[in-house]
Amino acid sequence: MTKKIYPAKIIKKYYSNHPQAWQILLVHSRLVTRKALKIGRYLRAHGDLVDLQFLAEAAMLHDIGMIMTNTPELDCHGEGSYLQHGIRGKEILEREGFPRHARVCERHIGVGLTAKEIQQKKLPLPKRDMQPETLEERIICYADLFYSKGEKNRGREKSLRKIRDKLKKHGKNKVKIFDQWQRKFEPELS
Repeated sequence: MTKKIYPAKIIKKYYSNHPQAWQILLVHSRLVTRKALKIGRYLRAHGDLVDLQFLAEAAMLHDIGMIMTNTPELDCHGEGSYLQHGIRGKEILEREGFPRHARVCERHIGVGLTAKEIQQKKLPLPKRDMQPETLEERIICYADLFYSKGEKNRGREKSLRKIRDKLKKHGKNKVKIFDQWQRKFEPELS
């Protein structure tokens, strides 16, 4: 029997002592979830098998690990850099008994990271591939790129150009991946 997941209960468990972080996470995660579900419904209508229930749950929880980082502007006072929020989220959700959701946390940074990139850039992450593999992982990764948790742009959807410009700093291949996703997920934007 599959254990039932309640994202609101998990968020409350880790964020109840951090009301500002809780609010920031909820605003961001709701926006990402809304966009992810819109894409998921579109893909289902066009023949793709998308688990909408999982998509909604995982999108709400994809940034759960930010509370474990040292990011004061987000009311997060843990240890480690914000870049580690994905692996911290994976740890939280594995502890809670949700390994499939945990994979989303780990794999949603940018358009994903390879072990080679992590090693070459000396990133404070485990030296393993952390690229989204499932359709749901890719949808959440894509939707997340549109929304910032930073105070300046919180709640506003970024333009395709702004996302591409940011990804370009990490290599043309990152933009290529994003563009492939955009053509599949939101072809009306092309």
